[in-house]
Amino acid sequence: MNSLRTAKRFVFPLLGLWVLLYASFSLVKPPLLDGTDSIQAEAAREMAVKGDWITPHVDGVRYFAVSPLLTWSTAYSLKLFGITDWAARIPVALYVLALFLITMALGARLFLTPVAGFYAALMLLTSAGVFLFAHLLFPQILCTLWITLAMYYFWRSLHYEHASRGTAIGFAVACGLATLSQGVAGIAIPLVIVLLFLGINRNLLHLLRWHPVISAAAYLVIVVPWHVAVHRAHGMRPHLAAGAGPNSAPLLLVWAFLLLWITPWFVFSVAALVRLPARSVPHSKHMDPSHQARVLLVLWMIAVALFVAVTPRQEFSILPALPAVALLAGGWLAADEDAPSREGRIFAWIFLALGIVMASIALYLGVRAPSPAPGADIATLLHLHPGEHRFYFGHIADLTFQSMGAFRVPLFITAAALVVGLAANLVFRFRNKARMANCFLAGTMVCLLIAAHLALNTISPVISSAILAEAIKPEVNSGDIVIVNEHYRDASALSFYLERPIYLLNAPPNDLGRFSSENPALFENSSSLATQWGGSDRVFLWTTPEFVPALPGNVYLIARDGGREILSNQPNSGGASF
Repeated sequence: MNSLRTAKRFVFPLLGLWVLLYASFSLVKPPLLDGTDSIQAEAAREMAVKGDWITPHVDGVRYFAVSPLLTWSTAYSLKLFGITDWAARIPVALYVLALFLITMALGARLFLTPVAGFYAALMLLTSAGVFLFAHLLFPQILCTLWITLAMYYFWRSLHYEHASRGTAIGFAVACGLATLSQGVAGIAIPLVIVLLFLGINRNLLHLLRWHPVISAAAYLVIVVPWHVAVHRAHGMRPHLAAGAGPNSAPLLLVWAFLLLWITPWFVFSVAALVRLPARSVPHSKHMDPSHQARVLLVLWMIAVALFVAVTPRQEFSILPALPAVALLAGGWLAADEDAPSREGRIFAWIFLALGIVMASIALYLGVRAPSPAPGADIATLLHLHPGEHRFYFGHIADLTFQSMGAFRVPLFITAAALVVGLAANLVFRFRNKARMANCFLAGTMVCLLIAAHLALNTISPVISSAILAEAIKPEVNSGDIVIVNEHYRDASALSFYLERPIYLLNAPPNDLGRFSSENPALFENSSSLATQWGGSDRVFLWTTPEFVPALPGNVYLIARDGGREILSNQPNSGGASF
């Protein structure tokens, strides 16, 4: 009866928000983005088509720089629902739901109340970091899930006189799944957290009581079979990359994203840390359990921050630390709900003041920015910096005042949500109705996430070749050739949406990874392109207008959008919808 009541109070509202934000409109739009997102989807598509569940391929070439677990999940979804972008996103949406539920369960155990778990899950659900990357095929979301599950089993193991075999196996399996999701990060981060926590508690002997042989065996059972299968098939050991992309972002900025991704909730995490008595840390064996929980969460963040410091990184690399931030804040909000504090009102005033400033800016841009011409290419309104972005969402820096007119609806939603939601948060804080105040704060974030999603869909032609692929798909026949000018990842969505191999013009020899030489026919140069262009077969060339190569004979513009275009040596036959 109590479990049913808890489900109605906490699980059902979270499930409803999950459906709204993660399992409805966001599955369909925007399309798969060029780069890691569509490369992972293409690896899954080729796995589903070829039936080779051991070796991932991209553009017909062996490609191990993808997450095995995410590739298997996505490939199965594509076989079940068909080759569509929404089918590719379903597994990540389900993984995120599991992350919310496990975070809720862990929060309830850490702070001995389901309210803390509810708030922690709510904050993750409405965090910008989880929302943005849960709609992209990135392994960091999976790694975040499994690390959270590992911490759940570790915390449970501490509360048995004799550490249970079940928690040891659960921890090992979670680490194994994390390793199959994101490589060494999946085992390194949980182990560092555990060792630091037990060392501070002067309880390293817990490792010996925690069935280390059984744990190691369970971990190897999860991780080794795929590695052995790859070695038998190819005589090599696969290297699982961390998936950070081609550029490494500045470390301090990546650390700063830990707060940005969970704004404004991180403020409550800081408040929770203020309550942590530093003098108790050396003697934490005698700490209050809630203080021990906070120490664990702080070490969790430190472990992720250290791992990010020594590996290639981008703004999403810090995601595995988000549950720790949310859990810290959840514990504070649960205690504040029982005894409303003065800090809660101060935070509400700060939120409202900053919200009014940001709403004023959004309203000004929405009203004053010029309206774009009907059918205008969004790329013509931006100040593009091709090849210069250090972050995955670096195109935000390309925005101009002239482009703001294209984002009028998201700007108005942002302004209204900030004013109404944060004002209501303040009102209910002063009425000592903390839960209602927090719900309005969460509602504000829901509206802001919807506005961000609309904005991302507006700018998607600049960061996805899906529209160009759909435009030429009716025209592309089996004997035709599709060529990308330079790097594959610049137009990788073409492969998924056209469901065919893509040829590369003047690309580096290793553009498709260490096995690029397996299929040299994919690589074109100026001479071979000239031969193809003058032949009888139809050629489609993806390029940017600034870097169109020399082309012999007739050149036909087939499609243009997002600052990129498709050229051909033959005119359309009337099938293209562009």
